[in-house]
Amino acid sequence: MPSHLSADRPAAQPPARGSVDALISQARRLMGDVDAVRRDAQRDGSDPRERWQRALCDLALHQLSDLDEHLAQLRDGPPPVPAAVETPLAPTAVPEPPRPESLLSRVGSAEWNLLTDAASWSGELYQILGRDPAAPPLTLDELPSLVLDEDRPGLTAMVTDCLVDAKPIDGEFRVVRPDGVVRTVHMMGEPVLDADGGTASMWAVLRDVSELRRSQRTVSETRDSLQRHRHHAQTERRLAVELQEAVLPPWRGSLRLPHQGPETLDLAARYLPSSTSALIGGDWYDALQLSDGATLLSVGDLTGHGVAVTSGMAMLLGALRGMAMAGTEPGQLMSLLNQLLDATVQPALGSAVCCRYRPETRTLTWAQAGHPAPLLFRDGTGRLLSAPDGVLLGATSGASYGQAEETLEAGDVLLLHTDGLVPGHSGAAAVDQLLDLAPRFGEARTAQDCVRMVVEKFGDSERTDDACVLIARTT
Repeated sequence: MPSHLSADRPAAQPPARGSVDALISQARRLMGDVDAVRRDAQRDGSDPRERWQRALCDLALHQLSDLDEHLAQLRDGPPPVPAAVETPLAPTAVPEPPRPESLLSRVGSAEWNLLTDAASWSGELYQILGRDPAAPPLTLDELPSLVLDEDRPGLTAMVTDCLVDAKPIDGEFRVVRPDGVVRTVHMMGEPVLDADGGTASMWAVLRDVSELRRSQRTVSETRDSLQRHRHHAQTERRLAVELQEAVLPPWRGSLRLPHQGPETLDLAARYLPSSTSALIGGDWYDALQLSDGATLLSVGDLTGHGVAVTSGMAMLLGALRGMAMAGTEPGQLMSLLNQLLDATVQPALGSAVCCRYRPETRTLTWAQAGHPAPLLFRDGTGRLLSAPDGVLLGATSGASYGQAEETLEAGDVLLLHTDGLVPGHSGAAAVDQLLDLAPRFGEARTAQDCVRMVVEKFGDSERTDDACVLIARTT
């Protein structure tokens, strides 16, 4: 790299103005596009991914701003050298400093004459180092006094290699300005050799890269934060999935309950995860043969996502099974579950429907807690069962829950589901969508066929929440 102060070299000519102007226009358009992306990424700062994206945009804007000013210098060519500075180390007046925060204000130059121990600094270098322009420039021996202790050995090694072995200088160090502000400086330079090949002087260009390094550190820190967040989310999802798989019924195909006797329920179920969230929700389904020969059917949903919610769902489902096995009727069972949620340390809300089916009489006794009622399909038509009273679990202390009965017939199809089974619809609209399946259910031979029809119609749609469906077909 030739010395920037060599007087015997012709001045470089700028390239064609039109081609550089086109590059400047492209750089400024790109700056505008990146700035628009940055504004779109501005939220409340709680999402690690958004913080990382914003930091990358800041870094890109910083570098594009420098590129814009570099191109402008390339187009305009070097500034004219005043006659007073034709001799490299002649004393000169300190030039007017450029505007703050411009690229020029962050780039300075210096030359040190090893024979006379004289030094020459540009006005920009005074500004970078926070020195009084009227003060004499520091010599190479004095320059390390501005540098942080831990960075001095690196600077000394660079300067020694340059002066002794004629190696170029290319490195960074931190300086402490008189006002106490620490700045990071990138220094590039080369020795100037005399006719005998000895080092006569050394010149250098010093650039204040503090803001650039700050932006790079922010990108690195937000990237690390994002990676930790992703790792935590992956670990939490894995734990939630393992817990869910341990709690939900192990059967994946059809199941018949009770296991013996002519009057049985043909059962099938499916859990449908959210397509927009990696977190596992608190939805469950369950079927259990009770000690008196009856069959317990239940579906429910604990609000929220993640390990804590899945753990709460496991607790709720375990309590439901235990109380049902002890002979507790659905209405009283809902009341006890409500007391359990009301007594937990972490406040939680949940919804559930619980059915007790007695095969000898084909009687279905059921209760609900703020949950969609079961749908009954018979002879190619369907209807929504009239729901007894029942508020959300955990919403009201001491709440009481009603109970209803329904007599089933051979070939009936009972559909229990959690909210969100029909993407984009809830309430009556979701019920209507499900009732439209009645003709197809009338042709189904098994409960598994019915579940397959539900999944075919609603499973491929974008789902914002988890959902469960449990279908029982009387035989």
